[in-house]
Amino acid sequence: MAAIGLTTTALGACKPAELRPREADAQAIARGQDAAARLGCGACHTMPGIGWPQGRVGPDLHGYGDRALIAGRVPNRPEQLARFVRDAPSIAPGTAMPAIPMKDEEARDIAAWLQSFRAR
Repeated sequence: MAAIGLTTTALGACKPAELRPREADAQAIARGQDAAARLGCGACHTMPGIGWPQGRVGPDLHGYGDRALIAGRVPNRPEQLARFVRDAPSIAPGTAMPAIPMKDEEARDIAAWLQSFRAR
């Protein structure tokens, strides 16, 4: 009986990945889209709001805000996503995505924009 209580307590401590981080403001999302277009993210990815190019090397980013993990490795949270878009190899060694020179603010804005992609 004690084992059942311990198991129930242990399972209760496991929390699912948070899929709804705090909402970013509309200006950050708009700046993120502009930065992604300017930095050429569409060369590798298909993304909402970017008509051309429509890259197919990287994953399609439609619905990205609903994904639990970044590159299948770390929780999809704004601060981690900002770090990933700026320096993917530091989060996912061996990834095909290169480190991309950008300002911290651009990385935060791109993360906000990506997080806004939700299946409604």
